[in-house]
Amino acid sequence: MDKPIIKEIEAKTILSKSNLPVGDYSANPYVGCTHACKYCYASFMKRFTGHGEPWGTFLDVKYWKELKNPEKYKGKDLFLGSVTDPYNPQEEVFGRTRALLTQLKGSGARISIATKSDLVLGDLNLIKSFPHARVSWSINTLDENFRKDMDKAVSIERRLAAMKTFYEAGVCTACFISPIFPGITDVKEIIRRAKEQCHFIWLENLNLRGSYKTVIMDYIREKHPRLLPLYREIYDYKDKSYWSALDAELKSYAAGLGLDYVTNDDSMSRELDAPPVIVNYFYHEEIKKSARKDAMCPGKACTAAAGTKRRGKSHAGTAGN
Repeated sequence: MDKPIIKEIEAKTILSKSNLPVGDYSANPYVGCTHACKYCYASFMKRFTGHGEPWGTFLDVKYWKELKNPEKYKGKDLFLGSVTDPYNPQEEVFGRTRALLTQLKGSGARISIATKSDLVLGDLNLIKSFPHARVSWSINTLDENFRKDMDKAVSIERRLAAMKTFYEAGVCTACFISPIFPGITDVKEIIRRAKEQCHFIWLENLNLRGSYKTVIMDYIREKHPRLLPLYREIYDYKDKSYWSALDAELKSYAAGLGLDYVTNDDSMSRELDAPPVIVNYFYHEEIKKSARKDAMCPGKACTAAAGTKRRGKSHAGTAGN
């Protein structure tokens, strides 16, 4: 891949009131995303930014006036990374996510960060300074060949290692198994791999719409032709039976592991030394918008103080490593 087109731009503001269920405000320190995920829903942003280049080949670096009154965000949920990864590789050069976190430090805001990167490790101490901070990593495969076909982010092992470091540092962590590719993503194996180093495991199915539906269907046709009839049933004929069956299967699997399994609700309070809760978001589009804020409330979920000592056999293999 050629080097992405990088531009530095002036932004009127960095925090925008959000209609998302995951926060009161959203922040995206960049426009575009050089992880270039083939399935990225955020590619729709191109039409609002004047970019004609293929998604993943450009990045606008935002600069904004320093927040004058960060204390006004006290107690508010701020979500970093709704339409970009706040830890794109270019964050190492431009540090715009770090700049925002630094401006917000001490404000009392609750932050939730979504990433596919381990650059977030450089901001661990800064993130720890926020009350009820939560960091999630997107992982939808343990197969590096498939991962390389789908995105240009860091390896799965590096994501898992970053998650473990945050977990052991007492920061609330989430493994976001998304998007689940029917017949490809081994959800059970990812749960098994991540369950000792996260507080939440979120499940989200692959949704295909817009321009990237053709991209993914062509990929399945070329690389996994045996799955093409299944994908046609799900994405051309809107058959939801695959997701219903997988939901039931994973619910049973979670019970066998002794893990809580809920649907569309991650507001359950978790102690930092408690096993993770699995949250199924297969049906999140069916939730009435007015109910979403209460059903999917980030930032309040992990209740023990940062640095709480791990207890119990289930964490013996990770604590203190």
